[in-house]
Amino acid sequence: MITLAIDTSQYVAVGLAVDGAPGPSAVVTDARAHVEQVTPCIARVCADAGVRLADVDQLVVGMGPGPYTGLRVGIATALTLAAVDDTPVHRVCSLDAIALGAPGEGELLVASDARRKELFWARYLDGVRVGEPQVGAPSALPELPVFGTIPAALREGLHIADEITLAPELLAARGLSLPEAGPEPYYLRAADATVPGAPKSALPRLKLPAGGPRR
Repeated sequence: MITLAIDTSQYVAVGLAVDGAPGPSAVVTDARAHVEQVTPCIARVCADAGVRLADVDQLVVGMGPGPYTGLRVGIATALTLAAVDDTPVHRVCSLDAIALGAPGEGELLVASDARRKELFWARYLDGVRVGEPQVGAPSALPELPVFGTIPAALREGLHIADEITLAPELLAARGLSLPEAGPEPYYLRAADATVPGAPKSALPRLKLPAGGPRR
């Protein structure tokens, strides 16, 4: 069985596994290159494995949490590929995917950069996530060992146990064992870009005399 994993919660990460064995992977860390790079990365890992995209039996896609625009690129790509070839899609929490590289015993946190001086994070006990993913300031995190890639400016006060990143080939190999995330992405907060409101009039407001308009 050939499994293709796609995650764009932080950057473009694409991996392939054959019969549960990790295969080729491609990572582009430029957070602004999601649209341009995700399809070439998919083509690259398939070429490196000597398989066609039509040969993929299963898709695994990270549903965040992550920045709104970048996250949508990976999800939309996975769902489009699934529709074209009628390929099953397994949706997973991206923090669960990062946690594949963390110790499987004890209590710990997995965190990633949420920008705006905040972190996305989740608690894990013996390799299993406890509760839903959260977003907040580093000071709001429980006092537990933290695994993930934490920006230097946000490390103060945290017990950084190890710097780990999402390994897409590991997600492809073991992603089907992760809990199903459901159809809705983990956005956790509103998008940075919003629809503007109605334009304000530039005309000065006229002040009417007491008692209403004069006749």
